[in-house]
Amino acid sequence: MSSQAPQPCVVVGIDGSRAAIDAALWAVDEAVARDIPLRLLYAIEPEDFAQTPPDRPARKLTIAENAVRYASRTTEAADKPVRIEIEIAQEPPTIALTRASASAAMVCVGAVGLHHFRPERAGSTAAAVAQSAHCPVAVIRRHGDQARLAEHWIAVDSQASADSDAVMKTALEEARLRDLPLRAIDHGQGVGRDYPDRRLERWRRHYPDVDVQTSVARGSLLEYVAGHGRKVQMVVLGHRNHDAVQQLLGPAGNAVLHNADCSLLIVDRPNL
Repeated sequence: MSSQAPQPCVVVGIDGSRAAIDAALWAVDEAVARDIPLRLLYAIEPEDFAQTPPDRPARKLTIAENAVRYASRTTEAADKPVRIEIEIAQEPPTIALTRASASAAMVCVGAVGLHHFRPERAGSTAAAVAQSAHCPVAVIRRHGDQARLAEHWIAVDSQASADSDAVMKTALEEARLRDLPLRAIDHGQGVGRDYPDRRLERWRRHYPDVDVQTSVARGSLLEYVAGHGRKVQMVVLGHRNHDAVQQLLGPAGNAVLHNADCSLLIVDRPNL
């Protein structure tokens, strides 16, 4: 059961969990903004057929078909002009999503999958795909009513590497799409108090519709998110910022991000 097109798409990992549905709903705007399809990808983990009951493969296929149909109906109910594709792959989820990422504009996964119910633990698939994909990867957490009603913004770690321009551009596009302010995190490495703001001037000229300000961080990205409660809706950072990526995808990072309802958008190496 597969519907594929040669053009780019936004890929969402579907596994039957509520987190995957949240990721699909979030990804609808990404696909619509790019005028490309939204592909719902369910990967069936292969088994040792010598040890597998004869009816299990059929049952797993039925589960997969039901999961992608439900995800398709839910995204269609968003009432936005999104084109939906469905793919069911017979391979491990990490391999399937990494393969799909080679031609995707973005891969979106839920932070906690069906088999990872503890909130402080990211799904192993989400963590693995975030570090191996060939396109930007969004690790999505559900944003509750409190997060939507309070003041909130997107935070970008824009000065962590020589790739900061590409990371900043991605963050600005996301802020524009979501109609949110953008806060460029200043780790205190600039020369003079006005240095970070001077760096942002050209971005403000290119994105006059986005509220771009500097936000001072006295510690790590993780400490920044923890210190701002539910106000940070998403953190955007580059794949090459290895320490921050590993910290945010680790147990401590996931506990903080879960409590803050904060998603991640990791900009991959080829796009930097």
